[in-house]
Amino acid sequence: MYLRHTIRKKDGKVHRYWSLVRSVRVGRRVIQQTVAQLGELDERGRIEARALAQRLIGAPEQAPLFKDGRDALTVPVRLKGIHVERSRRFGDVYLALALWRGTGLEELCERLLAPGKERIAWAKMAAVLVVARFCEPSSELHIAEDWYRRTALCDLLQLGDEAIDKNRLYRALDHLLAHKAALEAHLSQRCGELFAVQNEVLLYDVTSTYFEGQAEGNPQAQRGYSRDHRPDCKQVLIALVVTFDGFPLGYEVFAGNTHDSRTLQTIVATMEARHGMLGRIWITDRGMASALNLAWLRQTGRRYIIGAPKSELKKFVSDLAGSDGWHGVHEGVEVKLTRHPETGETVILCRSADRRSKERAMHDKFSGRIQQSLERLAARITRSKKRLDRATVNRQIGRILQQNQRSAARFAVTLETDGSPAGFHLLVAFNAAFDDWAALSEGAYLLRSNITDWTDQQLWKAYIQLTQAEAAFRIQKGQLNVRPIWHQREDRVQAHILVCFLAFVLWKSLEMWQQRAGLGNSPRTILEELARIQSHDIVLPTTTHGNIRLRCVTQPDIAQAALLDRLGIALPKRMRLSENQMPRLAFSA
Repeated sequence: MYLRHTIRKKDGKVHRYWSLVRSVRVGRRVIQQTVAQLGELDERGRIEARALAQRLIGAPEQAPLFKDGRDALTVPVRLKGIHVERSRRFGDVYLALALWRGTGLEELCERLLAPGKERIAWAKMAAVLVVARFCEPSSELHIAEDWYRRTALCDLLQLGDEAIDKNRLYRALDHLLAHKAALEAHLSQRCGELFAVQNEVLLYDVTSTYFEGQAEGNPQAQRGYSRDHRPDCKQVLIALVVTFDGFPLGYEVFAGNTHDSRTLQTIVATMEARHGMLGRIWITDRGMASALNLAWLRQTGRRYIIGAPKSELKKFVSDLAGSDGWHGVHEGVEVKLTRHPETGETVILCRSADRRSKERAMHDKFSGRIQQSLERLAARITRSKKRLDRATVNRQIGRILQQNQRSAARFAVTLETDGSPAGFHLLVAFNAAFDDWAALSEGAYLLRSNITDWTDQQLWKAYIQLTQAEAAFRIQKGQLNVRPIWHQREDRVQAHILVCFLAFVLWKSLEMWQQRAGLGNSPRTILEELARIQSHDIVLPTTTHGNIRLRCVTQPDIAQAALLDRLGIALPKRMRLSENQMPRLAFSA
């Protein structure tokens, strides 16, 4: 990796923008891939990043863990016998543990998981579970048998490799789950302290995650609409609430066959009991927009912005057709405010040029498929030399239309009786009303709200932030492997999802940290780079003191140093060995 800069002139001033670039081989070619945009690397950016780093992780390099008291020891060394042992991943787990502590989760877990008769503190086991899910998502068995022994987490937690086994990790899941509400309440307060995140506007969405196995011991594991395209598997629903900036506040788990709209009232009541009700604005998609939910929100005085089904557009044909009242709120997006004829709510009509192009292309695609299939069917009927069964042909027409539902209403297909050997021929007509409505509604959608003191631009921009909740699900599924679920017991499934939620808290904290440092929004890139920083045991055979073992951290290369400097992190150079690892020095006269 290396640094590269570009020079741009703005308002008569010269600006030098730096980026971190690495070479990647693609087939026979080597291309340059940008890892992170570092901006101008100005002093102000460094100061802001270091201030946030100080609030998050303090100054861990000053901790006694990294001082072994032998800085001033001078001894003669036999160069021939110097060797390196025990190489372990350091950078990524060091950063993950710093985030775990910086978000206050370590201190909270130590308070909630009070020590008892166990040999290993449950708070440390919780840290292992979450850090592992953050750095290298895997099963508890993989953590115990492979991952943990390859990392320096044992040194950072002062917890030996032999202390980690799958049974202890499973029991840690059970202990952690009991404190889900307290963890969520703490995170709501802590994210506001660290990132000045406001939680008056709450974004809410639902996804599903599926099981491997029958999950017969879990009543919540049911078959339902699968967002993972696995209708063959049982699943549960995860309802997630995030702030306007995408920081997670809480979640609930529902049975896999629960309709989205039936989760709303439970989530709203739960979150308001935990975080307060005053001033809350709920933003969610059209899956929650049932008449019962909207009536409940209005009657209880809760403010909301909710997407509405596209079928409701037909109530506003005159508004859509009219050219007055529309104005742009974003490039290619126009909005118009009106009133709902039945409830008096504010309705935000929206038109998107990109969405129009996409929907038009989809209509054309499915129309082409239907037309080609009907032409082939008509040709078969014409070529037939025997009488055909009308019911069978009608079923074939039904399958063609059902497989291309988006454009099915455009076609009116009938079987007209004639004197041919088949007994009838295929007659296809086009529905002009479908084309007229498509031309008017393509790219259009509407939102419903009972907020009266916001502009149309504020309402639209607030709803678009719902992509933050969708992004949270993509990260949990793609980066943190919340799916598939291998646990079969209900409590273990709940605990697995809680660990993924806490790992996502670390992920979002790192993302917001690196955004403020001008490093983009890809935590996985940061982790992959820092994972290459390792700790090693340097064994020095001496002529007077036997073997001296020094646990050292490799120094970052130029690219890694640029990342660390931008984040405001100073890595330690040495780590202290535990008492049973300290060598016995044989001093002689």
